[in-house]
Amino acid sequence: QVQLVESGGGLVQAGGSLRLSCAASRRTFSRFTMGWFRQAPGKAREFVAAISWSGGIIDYADSVKGRFTISRDNAKNTVYLQMNSLKPEDTAVYYCAASSRFTTKLWDSKEYDTWGQGTQVTVSS
Repeated sequence: QVQLVESGGGLVQAGGSLRLSCAASRRTFSRFTMGWFRQAPGKAREFVAAISWSGGIIDYADSVKGRFTISRDNAKNTVYLQMNSLKPEDTAVYYCAASSRFTTKLWDSKEYDTWGQGTQVTVSS
């Protein structure tokens, strides 16, 4: 089973940028659909962005479109989330997730088999 380790979280002022990374433990990483989700205090986990194994299909939540960019480097077994123009409402724990299924429901957390431990992102106003 693949293991996922997120990094890159931290504290940033509104309007700033952060880049999250998620490193996978297996060479078969290239076969997985990868997603980013987030959970703010007192709220349900929500979809942020996802990318298919080839990078040919990418999906974003409406709340982050135009500000966040997901990408992957299969040679490095890593998926990235570049976050620009951050807002206080982006504050949350961000989770990386992997799906071994052939799915078009990239936004659906139930399609994902493996989750990372999460990394905190805090945006101050």
